[in-house]
Amino acid sequence: MTTDNEIYIPTIGIECHVQLKTKTKLFAAIDNDARDAMPNTLISHICLGMPGALPVLNEKAIYLAIKASFALHTKPQKFSKFDRKHYFYPDLPKGYQITQYEQPIIIGGHVTINVEGKNHIIGITRAHLEEDAGKSTHPVGKNYSLVDLNRAGTPLLEIVSEPEMHSPAQAKAFVKELYLLMKYADVSDCDLYYGNIRFDVNVSVTRDKTLGTRSEFKNLNSFKSVEKAVKYEIDRQIERLKKGERIIQETRGWDDVKQKTFSQRSKEEAHDYRYFPEPDVPPIVLNDKQIHEVEKSMPVLPDKLRETLSKLDLDNSTIETLVENIPAGTFITAIIAKADNIQSRRVANWLVSEVQGLVLKERITWDNAKLDIDAFLQLSKLVENNQVSSTSAKIVLETIVLHGGDPLVIAKEKNIMQVSDESELISIVKEVINDNPKAVQDVKEGEAKAVGFLVGQIMKNSHGKANPKVAQELLKKQIEQ
Repeated sequence: MTTDNEIYIPTIGIECHVQLKTKTKLFAAIDNDARDAMPNTLISHICLGMPGALPVLNEKAIYLAIKASFALHTKPQKFSKFDRKHYFYPDLPKGYQITQYEQPIIIGGHVTINVEGKNHIIGITRAHLEEDAGKSTHPVGKNYSLVDLNRAGTPLLEIVSEPEMHSPAQAKAFVKELYLLMKYADVSDCDLYYGNIRFDVNVSVTRDKTLGTRSEFKNLNSFKSVEKAVKYEIDRQIERLKKGERIIQETRGWDDVKQKTFSQRSKEEAHDYRYFPEPDVPPIVLNDKQIHEVEKSMPVLPDKLRETLSKLDLDNSTIETLVENIPAGTFITAIIAKADNIQSRRVANWLVSEVQGLVLKERITWDNAKLDIDAFLQLSKLVENNQVSSTSAKIVLETIVLHGGDPLVIAKEKNIMQVSDESELISIVKEVINDNPKAVQDVKEGEAKAVGFLVGQIMKNSHGKANPKVAQELLKKQIEQ
């Protein structure tokens, strides 16, 4: 980034907190879904750290962490262990958090992003299991805060990137791709609204290749807010450096209404947390068989799906629409497994045109659209066999996506099956020839456009039900006679 003939180099690192898709909390048999729960109803003596409470590790959380490792293009560590991270805040009733510090379950890996047509590989430093804290709220205009401990103990996987991003666009692309990876791997619901996936972003600016003093802003929950917060913070730090002022290492908040960051507190260092080994939770020890079983169960991930879709000669916009709308991406993957390239491409185009159109009109969502593999392939066959025109297929498609049903039955009910029987079409063809003598003469003289005009008249007179290919063959045959 160049300003006033000075080159400033921004560097961005991101920590992503992913809420794991388990039924219960990380160390307690308490419901993990707090979306519709009344405050402080999903808690237990373990969540509160009562004397004598003994945490028991949720096995499903380990399984999901292993899946996440493969989604991050690496493998889990065979040995990992838990530590206590101490800090005192109202939403942390135990006074410490059980996390992984020295030996996390994931080390290494990467995420590939594409910005302006260029791929960038962003390294992953580590990813570790930990329990979430509760949630503090600060009512506007009041002199008190409220604490809801329903989230306390929720299982998280904290994914830490290398500081290898250098623009707001790259930061946005990274969090978006990480979201897709975790969603496709079925590690998390990744519901941004409910905070199932949250981003802590570190930004520093310097005039050389050394890292500058960083500021961190926490708990961002949208791709756009990550991009805007990074841009604001880069500009803020450059402005301070231009004035000769010092950048302070601190934690800042992001005000989405004012579109600016604001200072919250000085940034803690690792020693401030007084880490020590967690005495009540044994280490995680994995073997090759466990790891291999999870690897075999991995679904198709976004990068592989893009590669597969590119073989269908789809444009980049169509490919990204399919990948980013996860039900569509999962559905087209199933279609490709059962159909040839022509059918798969036809279905892909239906998804990004007709089905996406229904979603944008808010008639359905991608999650409740009736995407039936057999119905889509049957409709594709009807088009391929010229039993239904490509235009009429859209009418059938809307019905099966909104309500379900058999495409053939729907086409017959709507009276849009194409007529290919020559005996049914011959009278319409003769009628069009008799009504358009000049166009017929033009055809005899080799005028190609006239053929299209006459076929159009046949389609009109047949109310769109004539098979255009059969109609054209009959037309030429009748004119030659």
